[in-house]
Amino acid sequence: MNNSLAEKLAPFLSFTVLVIAWELTVRFAGLNTNSLPGPSQVFFSMIELIRNGAIFKHTVASLFRVTAGFYLAAALGIPFGIILGRSETFALLFNPVIHFLRPISPLAWIPLAMLWFGIGDQPAIFLIFLSSFFPIVVSTTVAVQSINPTYFYVAANFDFSRTEVIKKVVIPAIIPDIITALRLTVTISWIVVVAAEMIAVQSGLGYLILDARNGLRMDYVLDGMIVIGLIGLLLDSIMRRLGRIDSASWGIRQI
Repeated sequence: MNNSLAEKLAPFLSFTVLVIAWELTVRFAGLNTNSLPGPSQVFFSMIELIRNGAIFKHTVASLFRVTAGFYLAAALGIPFGIILGRSETFALLFNPVIHFLRPISPLAWIPLAMLWFGIGDQPAIFLIFLSSFFPIVVSTTVAVQSINPTYFYVAANFDFSRTEVIKKVVIPAIIPDIITALRLTVTISWIVVVAAEMIAVQSGLGYLILDARNGLRMDYVLDGMIVIGLIGLLLDSIMRRLGRIDSASWGIRQI
């Protein structure tokens, strides 16, 4: 019970210490409040953004882009990774290209994305897709290649079709690794969307921060940063909960 209470209080205490350190820095470091607004100023400006609905509008826009790009990357990346993991021919053909493109920062694609898609949701979604697709493909490929070969021998003895092998052997075996990869990837997606919104769109939390900076509203900048951090924590918590779901919960049984 004491351990459980301590686990619940620890985050609260750490954030309390952070806010106190923030307040003391503003008061005694001689900084102009236009450079670093205090917690109270940021709090009241957050209320202002909530009342006028701006924070909700920008948050929904960012979440939409992350959701679209992330799900598209997962829908294409996981099957592609399974194919690469199961086919040596496909691996020989596509692995060099995947490993060539993977280290390129998604932000390096911003000029091309703007030329191809213009201004709006499409370039941001494209950048999020790029940031998620390659890590998902690589993680899925490695997970498939790490499956114990005995499972495939047993499947062959039972004369499983290729579809049955995927459903009854491959998917149950790679689910834990895929959940871990998705957890890491969704965080990257959330980081990328904020950067993309500073250039390619006119809404979203990234745009809010850029617009506030141009208007010298540093309190709004910090408000945007706080919301980004809170949503990042929420997304990570959701993925950690998914990670506790075992293969049986997906209605799939390992042979």
